[in-house]
Amino acid sequence: MGTLTVWKFDTASGADDATETLRQLSSQHLITIHDAATVRWDEGKKKPKTRQLANLTGAGALGGAFWGMLFGLIFFVPLLGAAIGAASGALAGSLRDVGIDDGFINRVRDEVTPGTSALFVLSSDAVMDKVREAFSANRPELIFTNLSTEQENAIREVFAEEE
Repeated sequence: MGTLTVWKFDTASGADDATETLRQLSSQHLITIHDAATVRWDEGKKKPKTRQLANLTGAGALGGAFWGMLFGLIFFVPLLGAAIGAASGALAGSLRDVGIDDGFINRVRDEVTPGTSALFVLSSDAVMDKVREAFSANRPELIFTNLSTEQENAIREVFAEEE
């Protein structure tokens, strides 16, 4: 079973700083990273900067389409107005079908605000107490949704990169 975790940090640089911790956890086999991305929202900016962490992921990475759609729904659709928001309803529905529901999207939207950052990780086989302990110095807030194997496979199928 895969898990999509979102670690929210109280500084704009916190998620960037935490990527090294994530790399170390992976090298110690305390977590298997399938894909990861960061969101950095500097104070005074209208929107956050997003970045896929290709250097941390393996062959099973979902690709930019998944992260672009997820981040679009969380951070950019509310800024675009009702017409585009209504058109994105079908996209949100497809994410709901694979385990990412409106509650998750709304909570991340409410929590990740200017002056904060977040580390998004699709992983499996995490030794959660060790992972939580490794991140404890940065005092992040953990928001997560568990994905079943079927939901993870559905995400991979929908967002598979063309080869």
